Amino acid sequence: MNTITTAQAAEFLQAHDNYLILTHVRPDGDTIGCGAGLCRALRQIGKTAYILENPEVTELFTGYIKELTIGEGFVPETVVSVDIAARSLFPDLAKPYLDRVDLAIDHHPSQEFFAKATCLDSKRAACGQLVLEIVKQFADLTPEMGEALYVAISTDCGCFQYSNTDAAAHRAAAELMESGFDPYPVNRKFFRTKTFKRLRLESMLTAGMELRDGGTTALVFLTRAMIDEVGASERDMDDISAFVGQIEGVKNGVTLKETGDGHVKISLRTDPGDLNASSVCALVGGGGHAAAAGAMMEGTMEDVRRAVIGAMEQVRNG
Repeated sequence: MNTITTAQAAEFLQAHDNYLILTHVRPDGDTIGCGAGLCRALRQIGKTAYILENPEVTELFTGYIKELTIGEGFVPETVVSVDIAARSLFPDLAKPYLDRVDLAIDHHPSQEFFAKATCLDSKRAACGQLVLEIVKQFADLTPEMGEALYVAISTDCGCFQYSNTDAAAHRAAAELMESGFDPYPVNRKFFRTKTFKRLRLESMLTAGMELRDGGTTALVFLTRAMIDEVGASERDMDDISAFVGQIEGVKNGVTLKETGDGHVKISLRTDPGDLNASSVCALVGGGGHAAAAGAMMEGTMEDVRRAVIGAMEQVRNG
């Protein structure tokens, strides 16, 4: 296990070239924003850098990586992963690089240390904070870089509402805003606008919600039948796991989503000090942060429901 500082990561990035940047499966704002910000910073100092195509990227994020991606044909000299904690989070196109990652930049305590060198700080609210600290040591922040990294941080903090938000996250956001982009349309797009199909899904989830532990734990079940009935796309379901935590009195929110290939995606959000989400998800093959974690399990919705409830009880009982 070779862990390095942000200063050492910056030195490494300046010393190498021909970069391929990897993002994780079911890409969110943090991995996409980090990839885009890092790629633009490397190009600014004359490096050849691309982001590997990720077919799961939704239209919410495609604009940030436009003209930065490349397919399987590129032969990189240096491979960097951003916001990827585990080998299981490598998309299919990225799997050939599982044993070739030179540098991993991450903030997850469940990091598996698959890279030759890892720049890790699990105390950061978002991986975007680490990338910001790294790139500003060798590049000048442009509005495009600033917006991408702002998306990384703000989405991982839930527009600075999640428990991982701290003063450092706000300071990083302010620094990025000073790069010159307009934050209003970004915040409106990601935090104030919902599609009608998304509202219909939330209505269905509310109708089928299971409350436990005196109403402090809530489970919702997003089935393929519901998705098909609404005609929802991945964009309509982006960060839908945050929905449960908006309910008054709920400290632990579980979202179970059928994937269509015999698996169920688990997303667990918890209040600080109540239940360690990462410990729960580790018991069912996943991981993440203390307040937000996830996993993927094979089986029926009911099989996975029972497994998650059992894991939660096991963690509670020590």
